[in-house]
Amino acid sequence: MMHATEIAGTSKLAAGASAHSELTAWAAMLADYWTLTKPEVNFLIVMSTLAGFYLGSPAGQLQFPVMIHTLLGTLLVASGTATLNQYVERRYDARMRRTARRPLPAGRLAPARALWFGVLLSVAGGLYLALAVNLLTSFLAVFTLLSYLLLYTPLKRKTPFCTLIGAFPGAMPPLIGWAGARGSLSLEAWVLYAILFLWQFPHFLAIVWMYREDYTRAGYQMLPLGDRKGNSMAWQVVLFSLALLPVSLVPTFLGLEGAAYFLGTLVLGLGFLFYGARLALDRSHSLARRVVLASVVYLPLVYALAIVDKVRGH
Repeated sequence: MMHATEIAGTSKLAAGASAHSELTAWAAMLADYWTLTKPEVNFLIVMSTLAGFYLGSPAGQLQFPVMIHTLLGTLLVASGTATLNQYVERRYDARMRRTARRPLPAGRLAPARALWFGVLLSVAGGLYLALAVNLLTSFLAVFTLLSYLLLYTPLKRKTPFCTLIGAFPGAMPPLIGWAGARGSLSLEAWVLYAILFLWQFPHFLAIVWMYREDYTRAGYQMLPLGDRKGNSMAWQVVLFSLALLPVSLVPTFLGLEGAAYFLGTLVLGLGFLFYGARLALDRSHSLARRVVLASVVYLPLVYALAIVDKVRGH
């Protein structure tokens, strides 16, 4: 027979194992909710919003608390948008190798929980921006959410023009940041919008080319039917990369930026165009990946140059 001390020890071990198992399950669930928010995309959104707010702030009048409110509210709405997008597309995500392991298609989270989580984040973010920042900022964020979910998301299964439609809400973060700083929009804000608008095409089309078989398997029409050689992707990547080059220099001519921004952005734009042109000539998976990498290097550095040069110039 076991002694009482042995029984107590065994009970403690069992209780410890149970607690560890429960803690592990909670950690896994929280990680799944975190995944629903698409943190890698939110990083670019928050960065673009920050650039818009900083550049929209009058010289020497950066309101740090308002900036934090703007970024937090935007992050909440963006996280809600990402969650609701995955809820809507969960059946199609299950057909794609790159998304099949997400929490909803993999069955790790119940769809109803994701739905309410997304709604809660979206409503909280919209109200937070309206109360803590201003109504224009809230309107722009909510408009972005609705146009993304109600226009871009369903059009992905109907027409390759979905990329064009999706670029409009996709370029909103600088406007949201600018509105948070000033409570209004100006020509300079729309130039920042145009830069992000054009940047999206080579970035996203390179991703589409990398995973074109996955998109086709899920029924998404991201590329024109029958364009197996990627002619449409190629000319769009070059065209929009080329258009991005002069547009990205406009802030200098508007007096928002100085020479350092102009020269740095010119070099970055030429490098981005170089990788886009290489992809257009040799439409390989590896070159598409390089365009994606070039895009995620280009955007933060352009924003950094804009912020630093504004500090130097003002």
